[in-house]
Amino acid sequence: MPAPGSALNQPQGSSRPAEALARATIPRLNELGAFLKARRAELTPQMVELPEHPTVRRVPGLRREEVAQMASISTDYYTRVEQGRRLASVPVLATLAQVFRLDDYQRVYMFELAGKYRCDADPGRLVRINPRWQRLLDQFADTPAIVLGPFADILVWNQLAAALITDFDQLSTDHRNYVHLMLTDRAMRRLFPEWNALARAAVSYLRMDFATYPDSRRLLQLVDELTTNSPEFRRMWKSHAVASLDDGTKTFAHPVVGELTLDWDVLTSAAYPGQRLVVLSAQPGSSSAAALRLLATQSRHRSSEESTGPDTGDRSK
Repeated sequence: MPAPGSALNQPQGSSRPAEALARATIPRLNELGAFLKARRAELTPQMVELPEHPTVRRVPGLRREEVAQMASISTDYYTRVEQGRRLASVPVLATLAQVFRLDDYQRVYMFELAGKYRCDADPGRLVRINPRWQRLLDQFADTPAIVLGPFADILVWNQLAAALITDFDQLSTDHRNYVHLMLTDRAMRRLFPEWNALARAAVSYLRMDFATYPDSRRLLQLVDELTTNSPEFRRMWKSHAVASLDDGTKTFAHPVVGELTLDWDVLTSAAYPGQRLVVLSAQPGSSSAAALRLLATQSRHRSSEESTGPDTGDRSK
């Protein structure tokens, strides 16, 4: 999870956020048109259940008017998009993705060429979890780990992460979000001695996402809810601070095992854009490492008790 100040320590002149924003906002219309043309050439009327046209096709694939018909747009509109003379809206791109039967990678590529975010409404919910990360979560018995999606949505986590932070299963899907958790759950203020810095950092990550995904209904709803319910969020949001999620150190005041100081690292995958695996670890031989082992042991014991149920004895006697 984000640490206080570490992401905000990134120099303002750093090119990483600027480069990411440029990639997300500058459309490459000629490349987008060529991509759409290539996908159009791969489909036949039979594949999309269109009646065969009586005239002979001069080139393979669907005609532009057929694509326009399936996408419920005018032939002129689609023609200008494919010729690189017009930028399609997000809803039109989403419809074209369905018409052309794009896979996840093609979909990401198309939206990036258009300078748009890659999912129509809710990137945090629609994307599949990286299966390798799911396997790592299952194997990290003594290491807290969480997979965050766009907007810091908490997608999956392991048992020790829940024991360290909160029982994520008790949160509704819409509220299973790191920024929402930090700003609305009073227990987080007790868990994190440096809560104020952590909260500012979390809001700065969300502000960065707001520039990258300006049309996301999920993000707009999240910001609207936090603005309504959290005075701290309103103040932090107005500061327009931005940062990227990198790595750092975080202190916990845990109610069961006491104080822990943990390093956190973030892994990303080009195959699953928007997803980040956040792993927390303690310095070997430290008191924090001992406390983390104790928490892991207690968590496993509690899980074992819950799975077997209480020992009620032999009721057959």
